[in-house]
Amino acid sequence: MQKLSRIVTLSIALTLISGCSYFGVYKRDLAQGNLVTPAMTEQLHAGMTRQQVIDLMGSPLLEAPFDADQWDYVYRLDKAYGDVEQRRLTLTFDGDRLAAIEHEGDFSHPPALISKQGIGPSGESDTSRGNLFNVVPNEE
Repeated sequence: MQKLSRIVTLSIALTLISGCSYFGVYKRDLAQGNLVTPAMTEQLHAGMTRQQVIDLMGSPLLEAPFDADQWDYVYRLDKAYGDVEQRRLTLTFDGDRLAAIEHEGDFSHPPALISKQGIGPSGESDTSRGNLFNVVPNEE
């Protein structure tokens, strides 16, 4: 009987520890797509060639399957404990030249993940890290 009560107690304890979490679940911000900054959008202008756009913006996330003259640069940030931020930049070409630029979302400031410490969560250390642009911030 004593062995059975130990087994039952151990089973209940293991079930509570593994199945029911009282400590919460770790979440992190999830960024997906093309990172498009305000500086990149300011340099775009009608008349640019496709190669100039690729050199500036990188490859598009989406190319319309039935219309090769439309490129979409989509950035989505799913904040762990907040809202979803989405930006979309649609570029339309006429032949080899950029004809139209459409913005959807707020491109007036850089995405929230770009900070002084770089892309990603900030730690307690004072060491500088690079960001996606391979730039290390100036030390003060």
